[in-house]
Amino acid sequence: IQFYFPNLDNLQIEQFEVLKKIYLNWNSKINVISRKDTENFYTRHVLHSLSIAKFIQFTSNTTILDVGTGGGFPGIPLAIYFSKCKFTLVDSIGKKIKVVDEVVKELKLKNVEPIVMRAENISLKFDFIVSRAVAQLDKFCPWISKNLNHSSNNEIRNGIICLKGGDLRKEINKVSNKFDSELTNISDYFDDLFFESKSILYLKKK
Repeated sequence: IQFYFPNLDNLQIEQFEVLKKIYLNWNSKINVISRKDTENFYTRHVLHSLSIAKFIQFTSNTTILDVGTGGGFPGIPLAIYFSKCKFTLVDSIGKKIKVVDEVVKELKLKNVEPIVMRAENISLKFDFIVSRAVAQLDKFCPWISKNLNHSSNNEIRNGIICLKGGDLRKEINKVSNKFDSELTNISDYFDDLFFESKSILYLKKK
């Protein structure tokens, strides 16, 4: 993490260092990370989440909704990195949000609110919506497009940022009448075979 993000402060370094231990502890009680991924925790979960921080620098007080956060990805690593932004982490499965809640408490993160809720029932508005491999875009976008603020103080316009894998052309085509899209290969940022087929998809309303 420090190799790709050399400007971390001491608190962030400490938080990232204890993150794996906290997750392994909770994963033994409530399985939120597959066993094979625990060995590659920092690459497949933390670095993957932080690819969004290579794509965009959120300004202070930006509000971000992480939909279908599961065990807290990409929301928790992003909240550590963007400590002056406000994150809401949502999942419909209560036991996963319990893990997120405990991780937030152990890390003493003041900028994260975990909520048990289905995405389509969220009424609040946010500057950005992030997700990691949650659903097909033609299902996902109608759930959450109502939750986007339109103004922006960031380097790119407010929108949806998805971490996805594989060929996304068909998915993107299904929502192209309502959203403009920009696709970035994560392998442009990180030199690891895991990221070769992984992308950041940025969608903004037309």
